[in-house]
Amino acid sequence: MTKEAQQYIESRTPLRPSIGVVLGSGLGAFADELTERTDIPYGDIPGWPGSTAVGHAGKLTVGKLGSLVVAVMAGRAHLYEGYSPAQVTYGVRVLGSIGVRSMVFTNAAGGINLELERGGLVLISDHINLQGSNPLTGPNDDSLGPRFPDMSDAYCREFRETAKAVAVELCIPMPEGVYAAMLGPSYETPAEIRYLRAIGADVVGMSTVPEVIVANHMGMKVLGISCVTNMAAGILPQKIHHEEVLETGAMVRDTLVRFLKALLPRLEA
Repeated sequence: MTKEAQQYIESRTPLRPSIGVVLGSGLGAFADELTERTDIPYGDIPGWPGSTAVGHAGKLTVGKLGSLVVAVMAGRAHLYEGYSPAQVTYGVRVLGSIGVRSMVFTNAAGGINLELERGGLVLISDHINLQGSNPLTGPNDDSLGPRFPDMSDAYCREFRETAKAVAVELCIPMPEGVYAAMLGPSYETPAEIRYLRAIGADVVGMSTVPEVIVANHMGMKVLGISCVTNMAAGILPQKIHHEEVLETGAMVRDTLVRFLKALLPRLEA
C-alpha cells in the first residue's frame, strides 16, 4: 500500500521533498507558507488514515520554502482514535518512500516542568514511551531498517543545536525537555502528572513518539518541538479543555511559522 501512496503523490506533484514536517493540534498554519504547493487530502491517498481530531486539517501539502522542497502533514492520526501503530506511522513511511530524509515533528503538549509557561515552545531532547505499544512490533522489513534500531540519539543532536541557534537569533525562548507519550484520549490525572515529573518528563502528549521511532528506524534525522498549550493536571486549579489547546496553538502559530521558515533551510540530512 505504501508503494501505491508513493505513486499517487508523485503523480500529483513534480516536486520531490527532502524534508517533512508534521503539524500538531492547532498548528497547521505553516503549510500555507509554501509556494508552488499542492494540497492532497489524506482521504485521496491510498491507505492513508483520516485525521479525526479537532484542530487537524487532514491534508498533505507539498511545496517550496524558497528553493527547499518540503512535505507538510497538516494533522496526524493517533492511537486514541482507534488506529493501529502501523496506521499512525503510515505517513512517515510514505514520506520516506518519496525521498524525505529529515523530519520535524510538532505537537501540542501539557506542561509538567513548573518552569514552563503556556504558549512556550520546547525542543524535545528525548522521550518516554508510555503508550503501551511500539510500531516496530511484529516482523521486521530489513529493507526499511534494522530489527533493533538504536534510539540513543532519537532527536538528532546536530538538529537540536541548529534549532537552538535559530531560536537565539529570533529571540524565541526554547528550552529543551523530555516528552512523555500517553495513550489518551483522557487527559492525565494529577497523580499521573506527579509520576511523570518524578521519572523526568517535562511535557506530556498523545502523539509523536511512534512517528519518531519509525523515522529513526528508516534512518531519518529527527527534530521535535512541543507547544505547551496548557499546564498539566494538578498544576493549576482549573480543568483542562481541548478548546484551550486550540486557542494556545493559534496564539503561538505566528511564532512557530517564523521559526520553521528560518530553521528548515538550515537542516540537512
